[in-house]
Amino acid sequence: MAKPRKEFDEHLKWNVQDLYSSEEDFQKECQNLEQDLKQYGKFKGNILKDSKTLYTFLEFNTSFEKRLERAIIYAHIQNDQDTTDTHYQSMYGHIAKLQEKYVATTSFIVPEILKTGYKVIEDYLKENPKLKEYGRTLKDLFKFKKYTLSDQEEQIISHFVGSFRTPDEVYSILTDADMKFGKIRNEKGKLEELTEKNYREFIESSNRNVRKSAFNKLLTTYGNFKNTYASLLMNEVKNNNKMASVRGYESALSASLYPDAIPEEIYTNLIQMVKQNIKPLSKFWKLKKEALGVKTLHIYDTYAPITKEIKHKYTEEEAETLLLDALSVLGPTYIQDFKKAFQEGWIDFPPNDGKRNGAYCTACYSVHPYVLLSFDGSFNSVSTLAHELGHAMHYYYACQNQNYQDYAYSIFVAEVASQVNQILLSKYLISKTSDVEEKKYLIDDLIQDFKSTIYRQTMFAEFEKLIHDKDSEGTILTHEELCALYYKLNKEYYGKNIVVDENIKYEWERIPHFYMNFYVYQYATAYAAAIKIAMDILNDKENAKENYLKFLSLGCTKDPIESLKVAGVDMSSQEPIEEAFDYFLNLVSALEELYKN
Repeated sequence: MAKPRKEFDEHLKWNVQDLYSSEEDFQKECQNLEQDLKQYGKFKGNILKDSKTLYTFLEFNTSFEKRLERAIIYAHIQNDQDTTDTHYQSMYGHIAKLQEKYVATTSFIVPEILKTGYKVIEDYLKENPKLKEYGRTLKDLFKFKKYTLSDQEEQIISHFVGSFRTPDEVYSILTDADMKFGKIRNEKGKLEELTEKNYREFIESSNRNVRKSAFNKLLTTYGNFKNTYASLLMNEVKNNNKMASVRGYESALSASLYPDAIPEEIYTNLIQMVKQNIKPLSKFWKLKKEALGVKTLHIYDTYAPITKEIKHKYTEEEAETLLLDALSVLGPTYIQDFKKAFQEGWIDFPPNDGKRNGAYCTACYSVHPYVLLSFDGSFNSVSTLAHELGHAMHYYYACQNQNYQDYAYSIFVAEVASQVNQILLSKYLISKTSDVEEKKYLIDDLIQDFKSTIYRQTMFAEFEKLIHDKDSEGTILTHEELCALYYKLNKEYYGKNIVVDENIKYEWERIPHFYMNFYVYQYATAYAAAIKIAMDILNDKENAKENYLKFLSLGCTKDPIESLKVAGVDMSSQEPIEEAFDYFLNLVSALEELYKN
């Protein structure tokens, strides 16, 4: 059973004092932000009066946004470290309202700037050299001109920003704080509370009864709330579709892809190419079935290690040493910067009761990134730490090399650095071990990552696209509709040599990324990119390491497709996906060879 947060050592917790030395300072800053928000009024109608006024306004707005970001992150990460603490719930609720007020107050900015032609902006840029640092931001604004509404309409929409977040917020509270799954018997036969945090431990058990019990217990519990989750997801989809329609986009998918200039063909081609490559996965299922010694392979068997798992439990210090060794291939500068995450309190390790489920990294431009996870000492925890610190280093280098307005890299490239780290970690361990069973385990783990990221996330992407399409066509997204569609896709994506258990139809209820508006496909595209980058580095391809570090420093100064080209990956072609499946087949073949010998 998870322990209360207060029982964990302070050195395992992130350093929130880097944001504010005390909560009193945070509260004072919130009051100051409330007051300074009023200053936007003096700029309304005058932003483009002359180049000097434009620059003065942009400087004020940037300063305000930096301060607001800092306050939001302070409240946000403390709320997530214990979602049952009502004090932090209240703190986060207050700053969320301030953020909504900021959005409403500043809703005039974009329409006001877009009223003029870009020629005026170009003239101001030539006239005032100080504006150069805002050149990309100003140019990008005009990309949205045809999708921007009138001042009044934008202000009306801004008042509903908080309401648009409701499905995600309710989902988070329901899933992370309120859901109870009951108890199941562990490998020792003792009753133990099942939670989302320890589910992976049970589903990866070598005891088939344990993983079957965990699978059915978790998903039937979600099934008991199918009407609630269907209502939440239906409203999320409707919000996305309605906003896309109001702004004049062809679809919610088009609206989500447009800001980063991602061609819709990348999304649809990904789905098509993955569905054309189901056979390699079926080949792996056959091998896994034989390795596990079962007559039929069920979905709840797929997470079980193909051989003895790595029993070693890592301390936080051991995890740090391992990651420093595994990532040393990225060079001494990267490693020196990487150490800061451990030395400066970027990471929150405790798997305490009430902690937000999963793991993430968030960045504060004025301070440093923050990483949350529930570290349990397992290899999976170390791999998760490598993943999130990949995000952290991406943020860190972007912040170090770009202005505030240019540091926030696109979601499309957000998962690249995290996946590169995980691949390098696994490849390092495989190269260092002489233990055949450990080698089998690690290769199987890489195969599992590929399955979970390329196959599974692409399945999620198709599910997300289909439910948005169905809503647009007038279909009511009842739990029956959602469950039937999700089950059908599982049958298609899992392929042959496996039993697709009926309870999998409820799994869509536990996927938080369905509340992030077409996010999931980017896990698959990013993983394909990460495979190429990692293998190029490991194979000592000329300038691969240098180009990768250059990519990490770009922020949003280039479109994501162009950013990845800097790292040697062209996602506008099918080549990275094709190479990814070659990589997958090589892993399966390597595992087969180990079993033959």
